[in-house]
Amino acid sequence: MLPPPRADIEHRSSLRVFDVILNDKLTAANHVTALLSSGSSMLYAIRMLCSHSTPTTSLQDIFRATVISRILYAAPSWSGMCSAADHVRLDSLLRRSKRYCRSDMPVISELFSTADDDFFQRVKTNSNHVLQPYLSQHTVTPYQLRTRPHNITLINKTKFLNDTDFIIRLLYKFSY
Repeated sequence: MLPPPRADIEHRSSLRVFDVILNDKLTAANHVTALLSSGSSMLYAIRMLCSHSTPTTSLQDIFRATVISRILYAAPSWSGMCSAADHVRLDSLLRRSKRYCRSDMPVISELFSTADDDFFQRVKTNSNHVLQPYLSQHTVTPYQLRTRPHNITLINKTKFLNDTDFIIRLLYKFSY
């Protein structure tokens, strides 16, 4: 039996942890909204710098240091919770930036995939990493299979471990 609710405890629908906004529905919608807001403000500042004839290379560096780094901050932890609508919203921010910055900016799914791969590589190679115990021992197969990006035993997907989790996403990447 649950204890009665207390009046002095405030209930919240979202929580900011290490500058990543988590909500009670386990989606990244609130975080994406905050990123879009700050990204739009940064694009305005870059537009003002552009009007004062700042060199294009400097604008690109500023954009990468402010907007892209903010989007990619802790991306492996929250990018799996992004919906298709969140991807479209973030892609629209990157499209709006093309007139001031690089025109060959990759789409958001490529940026997330690169961030995931880099982080997974660091987890695999660092034996002291906090996520290392979640990776099973390496498997040796006596027969010839298609090569995978790793030789770690796959964890079974459950209702608690699914494609939104970082480790499951990367273990099952290219394993079809």
